[in-house]
Amino acid sequence: MHKTAELLYPFNDEEVWNGMQAFYNRFYADDQPRLMLVGINPGRYGAGITGLPFTDPIRLKDACGIANPWPRKPELSSIFMYEMMEAFGGVQQFFSHCYITSVSPLGFVRLGKNINYYDDRALAAAIRPFAIRCMQQQLKWPVRRDVCFCIGEGKNWQYLQQLNEEYGWFEKLEALPHPRFIMQYKRSFMDEYIAQYLAAFGRYAVQSG
Repeated sequence: MHKTAELLYPFNDEEVWNGMQAFYNRFYADDQPRLMLVGINPGRYGAGITGLPFTDPIRLKDACGIANPWPRKPELSSIFMYEMMEAFGGVQQFFSHCYITSVSPLGFVRLGKNINYYDDRALAAAIRPFAIRCMQQQLKWPVRRDVCFCIGEGKNWQYLQQLNEEYGWFEKLEALPHPRFIMQYKRSFMDEYIAQYLAAFGRYAVQSG
């Protein structure tokens, strides 16, 4: 691993495994194909704690109904995603149609702050075999291959697009604005961005309830 990046690895915690097991049993215990939404990598206040993409301890308890022992500290991206899910028809409806993951299912910090895998060229190169292996494993599950939504319109999109061109995972990739960008810079327009997400899903016969 790149020497200046520290790995976020919550999976040594038994509580993380308990929460993940409860989550995936509740929302994914079937063979229905789902749209993939592919983010960047976990952050230290969301999946870096819970092990679940875009899910902080607050949303895990209040929206998903899964008790957990972690401090109720919010993650901005999680706030947006679960507001969007509520507009979609609730978490049960959303997760019955969509599966969220990341280019890198493990996150990174530097000097105590989140970094994205693409923030450092050497790190982006170092995670490439891991990212490919993780995606190929997930594609063995019941997911749709006609389209994939990339969460992030810039460097995450470029990285995923390059991999998809090489490996042919999906027929089409579409980019969506990243929740962190929305919440940090465009929060007053959150409803419009939620509508953009729902409209994108609707183009592929994924309708909100």
